[in-house]
Amino acid sequence: MMIRTIAAFLALLVALAPPLAARSPADMVTVRILPGWQDADGTHMAALQFSLAEGWKTYWRAPGDAGIPPRIDWRGSGNLDAVDIVWPTPQQTVTSGMRTIGYERDLVLPLRLTPRRADRAVSLEARIEIGICKDICVPVDMTVAAQLPPGGDERDPRIAAALAARPYTAQEAGVGRVACTMTPLEGGGLRLVAEIDMKPMGAREWVVVETDTEDLWVSQSDTTRHGDRLRAVTEVHHVERQGFMIDRSGLRLTVLSTGDAVEIEGCPGG
Repeated sequence: MMIRTIAAFLALLVALAPPLAARSPADMVTVRILPGWQDADGTHMAALQFSLAEGWKTYWRAPGDAGIPPRIDWRGSGNLDAVDIVWPTPQQTVTSGMRTIGYERDLVLPLRLTPRRADRAVSLEARIEIGICKDICVPVDMTVAAQLPPGGDERDPRIAAALAARPYTAQEAGVGRVACTMTPLEGGGLRLVAEIDMKPMGAREWVVVETDTEDLWVSQSDTTRHGDRLRAVTEVHHVERQGFMIDRSGLRLTVLSTGDAVEIEGCPGG
């Protein structure tokens, strides 16, 4: 399944590659840093603002069947101890039978920054690798940088709106029992079944399962609802076909729908 998905995506990239030669990524997407504000505890709230040309889209942290997962490298930054990205709720789309998860047009991606010294400026540098898609998909690599001075508590409404658009937590959504069972698959990998007790949030409910290990690949889940219980069945494989273990506390289940979304951290055994 994974090989077929990758092959289909590579074919999508290659098929129409020549017409892209005359286009610059700047014609399709631009990125800048919104400096934001500093909170009373010393953390700094900033954001990356992605502006996409008409008809183009980019991807969520888990892009779905045929998307390009975004990667951001902060190592060129100064006076920066940690970065927490707050992802707004994405949209689901289906293209050629493959489901993808992402954003269209403008995306404001809030960043909660922890400086080493709260009384000094943060020198923020982000090297960004993203995929953008319209009729075809294009990988884009760019770097943006900005100096974020300490102080200032005026809220940027664009960042505030993006923060408000995040998925609900399990507690906020009134989620009940959450349990995951895992069984070995013949030939390697694990079959993971997640059960979530929660009221419907909208149509086209879909559970996205993520692990905290980059070397693990998780298939698109088969999600069904039975009353107030969601059941998602998926497979987890090591990208190099090695043995592995899953930290249940590092599992993240995100329930997407045409309405609201909820993000659940951790998944104990059944």
